[in-house]
Amino acid sequence: MKEQYAIVDIETTGGHANAHGITEIAIFIHDGEQVIDQYETLINPFQEIPIFIQGLTGITDVMVSKAPAFSEVAETIFKLLDNKIFIAHNVNFDYSFVHHHLKKEGYHLQSKKLCTVRLARKVFPGLPSYSLGKLCRSLKIETNSRHRAAGDAFATTTLFKMMLDADEHDYINEALKQKAKDAALPSFINRVEIENIPRQPGVYYFKNKKDKIIYVGKAKNLHQRILSHFSNNSPRKQKQEFLREIRKISHQVCGTELQALILENVEIKRLWPAQNKAAKSPELSYGLYVYEDQKGYIHLGVGKKMKYFKPFCQFDSLLSGINQLKVLCEEFRLCAKLCSLQKVKKSCLGVDDGTCLGACNQIESAEGYNLRVNEMLKSLSAEKVSYVILDHGRNKLERSCILVDKGDFFGMGYLPQEIVPKNIASAKSFITPYPSYRFIQKIVSDYAELNPTKKFILSN
Repeated sequence: MKEQYAIVDIETTGGHANAHGITEIAIFIHDGEQVIDQYETLINPFQEIPIFIQGLTGITDVMVSKAPAFSEVAETIFKLLDNKIFIAHNVNFDYSFVHHHLKKEGYHLQSKKLCTVRLARKVFPGLPSYSLGKLCRSLKIETNSRHRAAGDAFATTTLFKMMLDADEHDYINEALKQKAKDAALPSFINRVEIENIPRQPGVYYFKNKKDKIIYVGKAKNLHQRILSHFSNNSPRKQKQEFLREIRKISHQVCGTELQALILENVEIKRLWPAQNKAAKSPELSYGLYVYEDQKGYIHLGVGKKMKYFKPFCQFDSLLSGINQLKVLCEEFRLCAKLCSLQKVKKSCLGVDDGTCLGACNQIESAEGYNLRVNEMLKSLSAEKVSYVILDHGRNKLERSCILVDKGDFFGMGYLPQEIVPKNIASAKSFITPYPSYRFIQKIVSDYAELNPTKKFILSN
């Protein structure tokens, strides 16, 4: 049976389907030669049409007040579209609305899609713009009632017939054979560019028309993960913003998924992309801080991690840090006041029961007290092992290397297959330093514990 095409245009109350309604729809059924059926109607969205949209389309609240609800015309629309190839200018927008509102009424539309923006770029390359209005001017297509559904659908139908006639390279059939994967991509993204993205772990970046990065993601398979963003027609606002905003995609290949996860976390905190809302939450990690007062006594305290002061060690929470410090304070007979565990003006409570030797009121000398503090710090340092995680590289000639320096994530890089670092200095020559965040510390530590054969201890 010969393919039939449904060329569709809609007007709406806003930009995403789950929060906005359709105010007008026009459908032209085309058999590849001519229009064989058409349908158009205003629709009551049962919500106010924003003033600027009224100005753009000319459709007012009064005009739609007596129009049918979508539920009243859903069956007619579904029958017209069912088993047809769905065509629109920027097809994802129109299809997401129609699909969403039909689904609400119990109709499940499953159509192949063609985007006339993408097809026009291939069939008529080199034009100054591919917006519908400017495209029509370039190709001398007559337009009437712009920004009304019937007017724009008629112009799109004329454009589509011109492309059918001029399609010497069979771009239309090629797109349909690909199950309309091109239609799922934003119109500004070239499929050839996507096909060239490697099927390897890495980090990818979505950029807007100002070349600003709006989203950062990680992938075990860059090619598959990037395509998956455009593989459905979600009506959610975030998805629609993706489709409207994305102009460029770039990527960095990593050796392993663990490296990609680390790099993603670092890049999100460096770039602060608008669409990475969940991963931008500030980390409330805590650290043990050490300083010496004017009388020479060493003080300890647990506090929020500070940007320019490196803590001696880190904790997941304030409570876990304080609890560990309490244990160490008792074990090494340290002063609770000088460990910031008691806020008292004079002596700490331990002076009376003998657990403190009197550093808080200078009964014990700074030298004697500091000796025990340093013993305690040394015991903590002994638990901080330096090691590398060696794993797959980006190619067969190299291996990936993640360096942990005395318990803290230091950075990562790549080294030749035959090299296994023996000490920290030799490892650092292959490493690019990266910031260390609590999340990174945890995933690296967990990975090393689960993969002991990939962990190599380093000497200092």
